[in-house]
Amino acid sequence: MKQFDVVIAGGAMAGMTLALAINKRAPQPLSIAVVEPFNADNLAHPGFDSRSIALSYGTVSILKQLGLWADIAPVATPINQIHVSDRSHAGMVDISSQEVGLESLGYVVELADVGRIYQKCVTQDENIQLFCPASVVEIEREQALATVVLDNGETLSTKLLVAADGAVSTCCQKVGLELSEHDFDQVAVIANVTTEQAHKGRAFERFTASGPVALLPMSEGRMSLVWCLKPQDAQAMMALDEQAFLSELQTMFGWRLGKLEKVGQRASYPLLLRYRQQNISHRFAIVGNAAQTLHPIAGQGFNLGIRDVASLAEEIARHSEDPGAYSVLSKFKQRRQADRHATISLTSSLVHIFSNDYLSLRIGRNLGLAMMDNIPPLKAPLLARTLGLVTR
Repeated sequence: MKQFDVVIAGGAMAGMTLALAINKRAPQPLSIAVVEPFNADNLAHPGFDSRSIALSYGTVSILKQLGLWADIAPVATPINQIHVSDRSHAGMVDISSQEVGLESLGYVVELADVGRIYQKCVTQDENIQLFCPASVVEIEREQALATVVLDNGETLSTKLLVAADGAVSTCCQKVGLELSEHDFDQVAVIANVTTEQAHKGRAFERFTASGPVALLPMSEGRMSLVWCLKPQDAQAMMALDEQAFLSELQTMFGWRLGKLEKVGQRASYPLLLRYRQQNISHRFAIVGNAAQTLHPIAGQGFNLGIRDVASLAEEIARHSEDPGAYSVLSKFKQRRQADRHATISLTSSLVHIFSNDYLSLRIGRNLGLAMMDNIPPLKAPLLARTLGLVTR
């Protein structure tokens, strides 16, 4: 049996960030194991696939504090402006980095790039051992430790087991942490798009009757598309040829970037809120999508997960002699409660308000957008969440 201070099940963004963060904070190095079924360079890796994500200003600040940003920065595209609008209506909000006095509002990274960077960092860290390909098949917990059996027959003992193994977490199921689930009755169609006009670091979120359309700036002049649709409409869009798809997208998005010229390979996935009320148990904590998986509206999910990771890493570092002690996990839960609740509530409310065409909501949301754009005190809470400047 191999012994570790911390075992992390799941080596995608949340798990790898946590593994690298712990010893950036701890006064003495802890021994860490990361158990991951997929190699980072595997195109089928569900955590480091072809998607892009937006890192908020707050998330980038956390990654800088953890000494992780310098490696990621070369593959990150800055967001200089965010434009929020409602299709066929007047309401809109513009947020610029100049307006808030920052060099950028956030950055867009491709998950595959970050996967390769993290893989390199972990293999160079003598305090982290990667078990890959491997997955957890059994968990036993005693008073002072947890024992984990892997599908390759190896057994690991640890003071703390952290589940970072995705929305349908095997570890959470084995420990018995209840999962709440809400189906938004939407499907996200994702792809990379090129446009006639340069994006100049602008990000767009446009609300339509069926759901939001987001275009995020990427390297090489590309934009990352997330288009939320009713399931039957998403199926139809996936079946269209390139030109027909671009034509439909142009109608929904408009001409702010001129003609939409090319679209890359498309993928789709159903949109659900998955949420575990309990984010700790005996010798056990959960972070990232295992704790909560959110609708992509307003780009809050990953940034919330990184705040989970940073808080847990800090609590582990403060009590490195026993990172799985009840006092450590209790403090972690307490720190994360308000932010988790507020972000989940905000995201779900936005989906309801902006994903339909009821007259009353349409008028209300357009008045709201117009007021936010013109009355700074109303814009401040939106800015705080957008920038990820949230107490944790």
